[in-house]
Amino acid sequence: MLSRITAFLRPYKRYIILWLIIIAMVLLGVVLGVDKKVIGVVVALFGIITQAFIGLLALVGVVPILGPLIVKIISLPLFWLLNGIGYVLSVFAIKQGYTKEVLNYRVLTVVFLIGVVIGFIIGQII
Repeated sequence: MLSRITAFLRPYKRYIILWLIIIAMVLLGVVLGVDKKVIGVVVALFGIITQAFIGLLALVGVVPILGPLIVKIISLPLFWLLNGIGYVLSVFAIKQGYTKEVLNYRVLTVVFLIGVVIGFIIGQII
């Protein structure tokens, strides 16, 4: 039984080690009295640079039934947020006279989102 668990966790060894480092950094920061905002920024940067957040989502995604649902719930609002920020910035840019650039930006955004959808569909087929 133990060998099955280790065989299952072996591909995620790097991410488990990264999350142990993140937990140790947070605990060390709290013990040393570092400002919470500084701890948050350092953890966010470290997690993004080392792809620890992606590894955590991948590990959660392998949990049967609930894992893929949790990953979809977490990742879908990110796309909505990016698209909403794009619309708000487009309004400001149009007011400043950057109409052609906004049009190019919106076309690139639509192409990117279509690529994400196609990649998702191909990933589900494979």
